[in-house]
Amino acid sequence: MVDAINELELTVSRKITAPRQKVFDAWLSPRMMEKFMLPGGSDMTSKVTNDPVRGGRFSILMKTAEKEIPHAGTYLEIDPHSRLAFTWESPHSLDDSVVTIDFTEVEPGVTEITLHQVKFRSEEARDGHIGGWTAILTALEKTLG
Repeated sequence: MVDAINELELTVSRKITAPRQKVFDAWLSPRMMEKFMLPGGSDMTSKVTNDPVRGGRFSILMKTAEKEIPHAGTYLEIDPHSRLAFTWESPHSLDDSVVTIDFTEVEPGVTEITLHQVKFRSEEARDGHIGGWTAILTALEKTLG
């Protein structure tokens, strides 16, 4: 059973009308991340701190009126404007969960983001993250639009 849980993964993608550099840079800016790391919608706020270097840490505290949800991780790869990879520590993922984000300029001024995450506690946790990452990418598009 543990092996099956460790094999759970997800991929979400979205095309955003913004240059690749701008989209990539948003993922390393605490000020920008606070605007889009809001999977709970308009009743949620986020507080972000980070050290955007390989081996650096980040912290995201997502808050609603009822609860606070801490997230943190370590940057594993920062390939400017092409790829980010980081560990993802949240109440609903396994401690060695990893998120990889690829940034592809599919046409001038249009960037496709492909986000892949591995290792969840359960299928329900994975499915919740699919919804969360989809909401985050939607918020990112609105923030950059």
